[in-house]
Amino acid sequence: MCKEKKVSENQEEVRLTRSEAREQAFMLLFSKSFDDEPLEATIEDNDELFRGGVCGYARAVVSGIEVKRDEIDAEISAFLKKGWTVSRISKTSLAILRLAFYEIKYLDSVPSGVSVNEAVELAKKYTIDESGFINGVLGSYIRSIEAAK
Repeated sequence: MCKEKKVSENQEEVRLTRSEAREQAFMLLFSKSFDDEPLEATIEDNDELFRGGVCGYARAVVSGIEVKRDEIDAEISAFLKKGWTVSRISKTSLAILRLAFYEIKYLDSVPSGVSVNEAVELAKKYTIDESGFINGVLGSYIRSIEAAK
């Protein structure tokens, strides 16, 4: 569970599931893809959109992705079909892939299978027929990690 700050003195803390916190992170990443403002400004701009504000998990994950974005994008590129580049991926799918790659590579607390499943669910909810693409790229990534062990 992701505990949130109080919205006001009269309201209780908002508790989010990890899936809801992940969805917040996705939304922040997607929003950030449209501007060049600092990450903290993007978080502040979007804070009021979420009941209870941006949760700590979303804030931490998006900050981590921002720091490691070039490395994550290089990893994503390595698992795209020939002729595809990161710039060719829709902003929605790219935000989902960045989130999943980050969780898989840097967060030991999130099992790889959970990250893949959650990414596919986000794709089903926010894209048109791109869940198979997301699943394929992430599946290739997971197989390469397992082969390297």
